[in-house]
Amino acid sequence: MTIRVLLADDQTLVRAAFAMLVESAADMEVVGQAGTGRAAVDLARSERADLIVMDIRMPDLNGIEATRLLARDEDLAGVKVLMLTTYDTDEHVVDALRAGASGFLVKDTKPAELLEAIRTVAAGDALLSPGPTSRLIARVLRAPEPAAAGEGGPEGLSERERQVLSLVARGLNNSEIAETLGLSPLTAKTHVSRIMGKLGTRDRAQLVIVAYESGLVRPGVEGGG
Repeated sequence: MTIRVLLADDQTLVRAAFAMLVESAADMEVVGQAGTGRAAVDLARSERADLIVMDIRMPDLNGIEATRLLARDEDLAGVKVLMLTTYDTDEHVVDALRAGASGFLVKDTKPAELLEAIRTVAAGDALLSPGPTSRLIARVLRAPEPAAAGEGGPEGLSERERQVLSLVARGLNNSEIAETLGLSPLTAKTHVSRIMGKLGTRDRAQLVIVAYESGLVRPGVEGGG
């Protein structure tokens, strides 16, 4: 299946470079280019893109607001957003994840890594590099009050599900979660799917936000609660 990619960046040369790279991949095609967030939303509707590589800072409508509009539109519910930023310390990254982005990359990412990131997000997984992402969220989100005994995570989750959510927040994939908890990869995947269903989240990126905001994972504490 060919991944239909929309490129949104206000710098023409950046878009052109990304377009050449994406078109070089046999399993991808560029279906449109936008210089503003509003144009990206319009093109997503008209071109039926599978994924948008979206810059955070754009005129007219920035990437975060554009992502929020996409997430609210039921007709565009399947469109994934891979957010681009100049620095991995950009505090707007948290807002982008809250808005519905499935992950982020810095603009100086190696070409092969960008293509792999597009494939990862298009497949329905979140792209969250554990180091920069966890440090960023820990710094930006205000540490909540410690959870009371027996309340180590969002309401409605079992103890095992809280453990899985904590590992998701640390950036572990399903295979790594399975190895850590002594589960099969399929069981780990099932736990993650059930957690997303219970919490009403779109993907793993939003699970990370929930884990920190609920206090399940404490900023600055390895492994969380």
